[in-house]
Amino acid sequence: MFRSKAFSLLKLVPLVSGQSNLAYKFIHQVIASHGHRCHRSVIYKQRYRTHPCSAGRRTINAETKVMAEKELPGVLILDIGGTHGVLENLAALLKKHFHLITMKEFLGNKEEMSKKIQSVFVFECRPVIDRELLESLPNLKVIGNSGVGVDHLDLKMISSFGVKVTNTPHAVADPTADIGMALMLASARRLVEGCQIVVSPDTKYFAVDWLGVEVTRATLGIIGMGSIGYKVAQRARAFNMRILYHNRNRRRKEEEEAVGAHYCAKMEDLLQQSDFVMLVVNLTPETRKLIGKKELGLMKPTATLINISRGAVIDQDALVEALQNKVIRAAALDVTDPEPLPRDHPLLNLNNVIITPHIGTATVQAIRMMAEEAIANMLAVLNGQPIPSEVFPK
Repeated sequence: MFRSKAFSLLKLVPLVSGQSNLAYKFIHQVIASHGHRCHRSVIYKQRYRTHPCSAGRRTINAETKVMAEKELPGVLILDIGGTHGVLENLAALLKKHFHLITMKEFLGNKEEMSKKIQSVFVFECRPVIDRELLESLPNLKVIGNSGVGVDHLDLKMISSFGVKVTNTPHAVADPTADIGMALMLASARRLVEGCQIVVSPDTKYFAVDWLGVEVTRATLGIIGMGSIGYKVAQRARAFNMRILYHNRNRRRKEEEEAVGAHYCAKMEDLLQQSDFVMLVVNLTPETRKLIGKKELGLMKPTATLINISRGAVIDQDALVEALQNKVIRAAALDVTDPEPLPRDHPLLNLNNVIITPHIGTATVQAIRMMAEEAIANMLAVLNGQPIPSEVFPK
């Protein structure tokens, strides 16, 4: 609910003037090609749009509008607006290339709507993609996920229906790296606690022994050196941090040198040396509870654990115990399992943990770019073109 309310600001805030649009660079060719194929009627509609004072000019009748809409491929979405629906400005983007069909409309007329739907736009993990839905969509070709994580999608099951899955890795890297740095800084300097002290009616003075730790020249261990992890390293270098990383595949030497990163073949070595450990991995069966009691015990008692991946990557019971017993200094989490946590969860009552409501990509710019990238992916599939960001089952 928090994210939906926050994202509603998008209707009022345009993209920052002059900002580079990465999504545009990646998708312009795909969308332009689709425009040549599918938008003749839309262009016609715009060409003959009339003003109330333009007497005698040609108007477009209702029948032509219906024909124009029918030429667009159908895309299924949960809803428009509301708590979980697609934001209205993103729906407007989709409407330029698709005939939008909400889940309510689909369920109200399955026989007709099922034939029209060729794609599904998944926003904030909705609509839920299950076998029953897939069996009811005979013409479905692609599921366009808005976001990079696809752990909410059963890739093997979807693939068995001959349906492709895409995600949006280019749009999410920068804002997610930003939130990782924000959490590290906020935890190190105890910003949330400091804010609470300042606004508390009980505060009479500021204690001189209320101290944080420095990020500059500290050692950062990044677990998961994909595009987001690498963006974190680029930012950390500006703080003169010593950067260690652990990844399934080692980066090229020139990439390591560009950010001053050192590869740790064993995650244990990284854990033992780092002042800050940041998790930037996809959630897979192999990474579920990647960090448990043993791994937390290897960390320095002065270390901070930061998670910007998925909540289930950490054994939360083990984390609670480690924080309570000062096995590690602190934790800063943008993700938990589940989200939100139950109101009586012990993590919510600890003063050495910061939790934010999964806002890694919750920016005006990122949400729009994710939608644009998802649109490009879906159009590429429907047009038989190379797919910019396809996700394959393992």
